[in-house]
Amino acid sequence: MELETIYQLFKECHGVTTDSRHCPEGSLFIALKGDHFNGNAFAAKALESGCRYAIVDEKEYVPQNDTRYILVDHALHTLQLLAHYHRLQLGIPVIGITGTNGKTTTKELLAAVLAEKYNLLFTEGNLNNHIGVPLTLLRLQPNHELAVIEMGASHPGDIKELVDIVEPNYGLITNVGKAHLEGFGSLEGVIRTKGELFDYLRTRGQATVFVDHDSPYLPNMATGLAIQYYGSGKENTVSGRVIGQSPYLSLEWQSAQEAVSYQINTRLIGEYNFCNVLAAITVGTFFRVEPEKINHALQAYTPRNNRSQLQQTADNLLIIDAYNANPTSMKASIGNFYRMQAEQKMLILGDMRELGAESAAEHQAIIDYLESCRFTDVILVGSQFAATRHTYLTYPDAPALITALQQQKPQGKTILIKGSNGIKLSSIVDYL
Repeated sequence: MELETIYQLFKECHGVTTDSRHCPEGSLFIALKGDHFNGNAFAAKALESGCRYAIVDEKEYVPQNDTRYILVDHALHTLQLLAHYHRLQLGIPVIGITGTNGKTTTKELLAAVLAEKYNLLFTEGNLNNHIGVPLTLLRLQPNHELAVIEMGASHPGDIKELVDIVEPNYGLITNVGKAHLEGFGSLEGVIRTKGELFDYLRTRGQATVFVDHDSPYLPNMATGLAIQYYGSGKENTVSGRVIGQSPYLSLEWQSAQEAVSYQINTRLIGEYNFCNVLAAITVGTFFRVEPEKINHALQAYTPRNNRSQLQQTADNLLIIDAYNANPTSMKASIGNFYRMQAEQKMLILGDMRELGAESAAEHQAIIDYLESCRFTDVILVGSQFAATRHTYLTYPDAPALITALQQQKPQGKTILIKGSNGIKLSSIVDYL
């Protein structure tokens, strides 16, 4: 079936789903496949549960003369083509965001700021891969005025694949650092892959990008593009400085177009969020959101999903950053915790995943950094940290730590919880 025909059927539907357990009435079901599932086998269930049509790519699942089934060569490819076609039909300006760390937080800060003025679509959660991005684009409606699309990557070419679907008008790379080294091979591989966003934007001719001027890499990566700089220097489009972090980040900022400066008290933990906040301010300024509305949005934003959350329990004050961890973000979190004014500091750190051949060296580097900061009250979770040279208390996994906490809970501590999501450190919060 031709893509235009499929698109007309899509327009008859009320949204898209890939989950047969969640089938809103009149939606379009797309049968995706994975290592351990075949969506084609659930197409009939999806139609029974309320879907209007089902896109499948295996003929044996299509009953004879049932026009509700749309047979294609490759369901995932069709999803991506459909999303791209839909994005082009509407023509709504799109801001593409990627980066090693902070892209989800920055995306949410941008969304908070831009929503003060525009009817906005933005990526929900971290649905930033080859499935999540097209599903987000298919949520675009004619009444949307802007879209903010987050794009993630773990291998070379991942961002190129996504920008070819999204065709963004603007771009922002939060930073580049050591993450997913197993897939990228090196920091240089990370830089090349994240830079695929800017590479695409160069083909659009003088597309605007938003760049952290303090980054050692990003200004060079943005050569040949129209740049809105942000950073600590007054020469930037938006400049700023940290004025407090006890424990929440406070900052002062100023636009190069105005003489007046503004102060913001955020609900974000960590000086490493300074550049994320400046990025949101710079994008908001570019799109003519009033400074007062920018400040309101940023001061009202509260992080979720175990990203730099502050939580007071009956016994301890927790800083929860247990969604993601790589050498760059781990060192930044530890350094921020070191500088924070707090009594009885304690760290619970989990393994960093997907570092490949560099894993042992990078975990040892974190141990060395902990020792240079003279932290003594440290708990390590996971086999990678256990294999390092250290004198800290170690547990093989989160359940083992929970058992220990049930027997002896810390009291009166300020505790940093940081690790890759796969280590499941978020599960220990209820025991602290």
